[in-house]
Amino acid sequence: MPRTTTAKRDGPAGSASPSAPPQMDLRTKEERVADFLREGIISGTFPRGSRLKQAQIAEQLRLSITPVREALKILEAEGYVTGDSYRGACVAPFDASASEEVLELRLLLEERLIRATVEKATAQDVRELRALAAEFEQAFRSGDRAAARGVNYRFHRRLYGIADMPQTLHFVQILWARYPFDLINAVEGRGKFAAKEHEEILRALSSGSGSAAMLAMRRHIQSGWGLLKPGGAGRASRRT
Repeated sequence: MPRTTTAKRDGPAGSASPSAPPQMDLRTKEERVADFLREGIISGTFPRGSRLKQAQIAEQLRLSITPVREALKILEAEGYVTGDSYRGACVAPFDASASEEVLELRLLLEERLIRATVEKATAQDVRELRALAAEFEQAFRSGDRAAARGVNYRFHRRLYGIADMPQTLHFVQILWARYPFDLINAVEGRGKFAAKEHEEILRALSSGSGSAAMLAMRRHIQSGWGLLKPGGAGRASRRT
């Protein structure tokens, strides 16, 4: 079961230990900018093919140009953006030919991450994830799909960050850059199903069952992918 956060992670999720203090953000400025841009790209705030203006981003984040420029180099290496001497950095287009392979790799790596998360998650971690899941559901109910997609990114990023497998998470983020999140999340009814799937993942996480969490994550990924197949959108609409 998830453990409470004390000097050591060693208590059941339901024990009455004090809440852990907020986690310190140890990322560098360029890492924070890169994460901001990843979320914006996955959520559709920065649409595919759109130009990313360094000065505008720096002003929005109240930073100098330097960390923004370095963040764009990180994202270009990961495949989120493409570099162009004329237009500058642009959000990379979706490559449909690579989707099946990306799906298979996501299933493989994200199951490994969720299994490690089950082993290391604390009660405080679960509370934070439930708060993000609730924020996601509320955003979709209010009709703000861009906000919901952004929260969804933070939910999965937080969920996998608990696993403490930075190299695996790095490769997963590269795969996310090549995945059609924008197309999947545009399907009517996807938000409702995703919210239920998040709850299944959190229920498995709270129970401490690695196999249940892996199965819930596999179903979550495959459920979204299935909406892109012929007839998938129609099934989602009828379920809404």
